[in-house]
Amino acid sequence: MAENVVEFLLDKLARFLENEIEGLSGGREEVLYLRGELERLRAFLKVADAFEESDEELKVWVKQVREIAYDTEDSLDEFRLLQAHDHGDGFYGSLSRFSCCIKNRKARGRIVSELQGINSRITIICKGHERLLYKMNKAEQGSGSTSARNMSLRSRGDALLIDKIDLVGIDEPKQKLVWELMKGGCGRKVVPVAAMGGTGKTTLAKQVYDDDKVKKHFKIPDHFQKGLDSMNNDRLRRIIKDLLQKRRYLMVLDDVWHLEEWDDVKYALPNNNYGSRVMLTTRNADVASTSVMESVGEVFNLKPLPPNLSWDLFCRKTFQGNACPNYLEEICKNILKKCEGLPLAIVAISGVLATKDQRRIDEWDMVGRSFGAEIDGNDKLKDLKKVLSLSFNDLPYYLKSCFLYLSIFPEDYPLERMRLIRLWIAEGFIEAKVGKTPEEVADDYLNELLNRGLLQVAATTSDGRVKLYHVHDLLREIIVSKSRDQKFTAIAKDQNTVCLRGTKVKDIPSFVGKLQNLETLDLKHSRVTELPVEILKLQKLRHLLVYHFKLESYEYFHSRYGFQIQGKIGALRSLQKLGFIEANQDGRTIMKELGKLNQLRRLGILKLRKEDGKSLCLSLERLTNLHALSITSIGDEEIIDLQHLSSPPLLIQRLYLRGRLETLPHWIPSLHGLVRLYLKWSRLKDDPIVFLQHLPNLVHLELLQVYEGDSLCFRTGGFKKLKVLGLDKFSELRSMQVEAGAMPCVEKLIIQRCTLLKKVPIGIEYLTKLKVLEFFDMPEELIKTLRPDEQGSDYWKVAHIPEVYSTYWREGGWEVNSLESLNDGENSPRPNTIILTSHELQTRWK
Repeated sequence: MAENVVEFLLDKLARFLENEIEGLSGGREEVLYLRGELERLRAFLKVADAFEESDEELKVWVKQVREIAYDTEDSLDEFRLLQAHDHGDGFYGSLSRFSCCIKNRKARGRIVSELQGINSRITIICKGHERLLYKMNKAEQGSGSTSARNMSLRSRGDALLIDKIDLVGIDEPKQKLVWELMKGGCGRKVVPVAAMGGTGKTTLAKQVYDDDKVKKHFKIPDHFQKGLDSMNNDRLRRIIKDLLQKRRYLMVLDDVWHLEEWDDVKYALPNNNYGSRVMLTTRNADVASTSVMESVGEVFNLKPLPPNLSWDLFCRKTFQGNACPNYLEEICKNILKKCEGLPLAIVAISGVLATKDQRRIDEWDMVGRSFGAEIDGNDKLKDLKKVLSLSFNDLPYYLKSCFLYLSIFPEDYPLERMRLIRLWIAEGFIEAKVGKTPEEVADDYLNELLNRGLLQVAATTSDGRVKLYHVHDLLREIIVSKSRDQKFTAIAKDQNTVCLRGTKVKDIPSFVGKLQNLETLDLKHSRVTELPVEILKLQKLRHLLVYHFKLESYEYFHSRYGFQIQGKIGALRSLQKLGFIEANQDGRTIMKELGKLNQLRRLGILKLRKEDGKSLCLSLERLTNLHALSITSIGDEEIIDLQHLSSPPLLIQRLYLRGRLETLPHWIPSLHGLVRLYLKWSRLKDDPIVFLQHLPNLVHLELLQVYEGDSLCFRTGGFKKLKVLGLDKFSELRSMQVEAGAMPCVEKLIIQRCTLLKKVPIGIEYLTKLKVLEFFDMPEELIKTLRPDEQGSDYWKVAHIPEVYSTYWREGGWEVNSLESLNDGENSPRPNTIILTSHELQTRWK
């Protein structure tokens, strides 16, 4: 972990020497010396990070390096702050510079002295480095190891192997794998088994390999168990080639971490047309997907144990096959929940609990409440910690800080993707690469952590983008421990984010303009409606989020509130996300200013007037990086005039228009990257479906009071990728038709407040992938036709849909009825009815 701290500091020192050193008299020599010594230590730190847990002397040395890096960063940040104070503007700025001159000169002298002291410390540390290097070289020679990671891998022994008697839930995946290996043609096929550490990949592979049918099908020699890293590559290739050239073989490659390891061996595996197979286990999804590309195999994603099998394994190991005492059941299930289905974790924690006195409930409760301390200090969990830590230790330096940062979030906290990206950038963990913004680089980092099994997807949007992530409880305990040991989360001096989300704050003070390193100002769902003009001084501000919603039973027009600001918003040239700015009386100026924000990715505008539309269109043509655009007019009768937009931002993926449209903007059908479209209160005379149905990537479409015609038709071949369709308040709609071949991928259909629609859409039976059909406040005549009895003349049309609901707003709550609960008569009791609050409805609707 010290490695990435030093890497981060070296980058900072390089920028400091290039741009900011002039004002630090006598400091250049100190900074140059420090940088040179840190560069000498950098290579050694890559090895030291893997060894420090098993060597106390090395752990102390690494800690000293980290402290030097932190102290240096503090000194540089203090100097940057002094420089910022020296560059005030105007007459008052000159007075301020003069009054601070003597004080700042003394402070600079103190900073140089601090750097000199740091250099004295690093000189001593470098001497310790030479002694430790000699010690580690001797240790490696004695073990024959080629790398620190390899030693860690071997030291786990058979930690991943679970005794055959303890195997639970393995029969089904084993049979699937056996079938996958034995079926197919004569060509060589690769079958990767992918999952996070501790899931049982090695155990499963061993069971498959030892299966009698597999042994009979393949000409299997003695089990080839030597690790890829324990022998010379050329020797490995020769052995494999000679052994396998003229036989139908099954090669098992266990725990392949990197693509280079797969590349080292794949060319030595003969494709001899005997029906040979390669089975590999890996934690890395990239390794799995890449290895399978050259054959007809498929990736086998091994899932954690479901709750019932987890409980079976837990009781078998903890109570030696007996039932769990009733008085311990709740405690045990809370402990088991932290294992999240990992067999290795269940077996390990069961070993701890099996030694506890079952009469001492307090001891069992203590294990559940102090799980992190148990992982750190209990020898019986040592192998578990080692196995799970391997994934962290294998991370490149640029990902370690990002992953450790997740330790600041509470247990089971949903990690919001965009918020996490903003926080990483604000902390300085992300550097822009050529051709990519920091946000895009951070997104790549998230994908890499996901592929390595360190993050799990908790929720996605309707168009398939990841919205929330989750960290396995045990992995979180490990990074909390590492973060605490390394004082990673103790640094709070250089905050680049101010988050007052969900607070009752009404006003932002003018001194916010002095937070010159601020990159994110998050005031979502606060009571702030106006920002001081001083905020325009924040040249590094990337994300400005100021808005709140009022939720009611249904969305109504004046339910969103943004912010007003005096001055020229175009001064904030670094902005990438802006929401929601209100176009007040000076709307035309604001719209023109938006055109200067050419880094914008997301833009939200409220209270737009028709006369400001032309200025907005001119600005939008300059916002070529825009991915999401939301526009709301000042009133539901006010027209949103976007017809002047001749060259729309072609990168737009999400578009939200709330307000009246004279006609559908002509440029919308040209947005081939559009995945989500909301049109609300448009009141169009012409059917918009005709123009929207050929959007090639549209996944989510919501239409509220959009069309005043009496019929809708979804034609064959239209909306090829659409998954979610919502229709609300089509006041004149009397019939709706779905032709065969229309919307072939749609999974959710919501129809609400279409009071004249008395029949279910014609052709709805063609929507074979439909999973959810919801009606909100729809006529009783329509609902009656869907009853699963003799009155339900149209029930057969929706019988293939797993979930069909009829929902009404009654007495301050949502009454949700499944088809089975529908009885004769509007007011008759519904035994299976669920009452939901309006907030819960919004969750269902979205």
